Amino acid sequence: MLNNSSPTCVNQSKRKMWNIKCSKYALGSKNTIRSIWQAKLITNPDKFLISLSVGDPTTFGNLKASDETIKAVLKSIESGKYNGYAHTQGHEFARRAIAKYSAHQSSEEIKPENICITSGCSAALEYSILALAERGQNILIPRPGFCLYQTLTEGLGIQVRFYDLLPEKQWECDLQQLESLIDENTAALVINNPSNPCGSVFSKKHLEDILAICEKYYLPVIADEVYEHFVFPGSKHYAVSSLSKNVPVLSCGGLTKRFIVPGWRTGWVIIHDRENRIAEVAKGLRSLCGRILGSNTLIQGALPDILEKTPQSYFDSVIDILSENANLAYGMLKKIRGLNPIMPNGAMYMMIGINIEQFPEFKDDTHFVQELVNQQSVFCLPGSCFEYPNFVRIVLTVPKEMIEEACARIAEFCEVHYKVDNTIIENNLLGEIPY
Repeated sequence: MLNNSSPTCVNQSKRKMWNIKCSKYALGSKNTIRSIWQAKLITNPDKFLISLSVGDPTTFGNLKASDETIKAVLKSIESGKYNGYAHTQGHEFARRAIAKYSAHQSSEEIKPENICITSGCSAALEYSILALAERGQNILIPRPGFCLYQTLTEGLGIQVRFYDLLPEKQWECDLQQLESLIDENTAALVINNPSNPCGSVFSKKHLEDILAICEKYYLPVIADEVYEHFVFPGSKHYAVSSLSKNVPVLSCGGLTKRFIVPGWRTGWVIIHDRENRIAEVAKGLRSLCGRILGSNTLIQGALPDILEKTPQSYFDSVIDILSENANLAYGMLKKIRGLNPIMPNGAMYMMIGINIEQFPEFKDDTHFVQELVNQQSVFCLPGSCFEYPNFVRIVLTVPKEMIEEACARIAEFCEVHYKVDNTIIENNLLGEIPY
């Protein structure tokens, strides 16, 4: 029988009006990129929109999932075996397939119990942050960096501290500045390699230098390596965990980008802990999987075939397209006065510096992007989305002809608004630009 004299009932009886408030966690959860991307755009009606904004490789239809990937899911559906719940960490056979696929990340065998299948790599990152940090602590994230790290962190009362990436050094970390940020409340270091938004790929030595700092301060790593296989010719990716001797690493990955299926929301966390230093964290990660009772089981059923049967030729063709687009865009953009593109070595993005003082009509990079959309119907993301003003980010997954058209429009836009000797050059033909 209920006790109507309980404090809860007494408090409820004193309510005299509707006064329902939103939680601080919900209000503190803001995704800057999605807010901009989903906003209503005012474009030039005479020019079709070319969106170089959101990293969804399926947008224009030029990049598609492989036949093997599609067949694996159809087989999973038709079997009728994967319509129910799985183990909250994921079916064991699916985790074994991920362990085999990710064997390069460790010199030791990856055990299925050290893998948690999640709803996309974003959930893998969220679980890793939740398991390692709590209110009053801080985590270190890159600047420029993916804004989702802040979205997942600040609503929980966890402080974000930005360590700087240096454009003049191909976006390597400022190691001295990074080290200066660490204190007794620093819970983890997030390493995003290859990088979104920079497209950079860290060298083996640079990763070892970062790990040396982590070892010095007993700091675990959250490795966002969802782009680990998106590396252009001439560069090589090293998994952080493969280089770490003593530093625990939570490696986050997924199907999202390499298999061109971001909407399937299938990611994973792999726990790399040779010295058993984060056993409690591992236990917490497994508990967090129970929040949504596991990820999509249809895709889990298809994982072994997806990971084992997709041919290397398919992956090579995707990399060829991205690297060719990167070279094309860089070659065109570096000729434009007022812009400073930085050639990427991987992922699917390029950062482009804006000499904003040479575009006096625009107060900042966001204003620059807004007017570029209004006048030329080319949509990029401002660097401010990544805590890095006076840059823009473009994606490289669009068809080649759209890259060419977008860069030509950007050239026209910049020449119209570029300032020389206190005058604004207007109505120049593209052929007259002094390249």
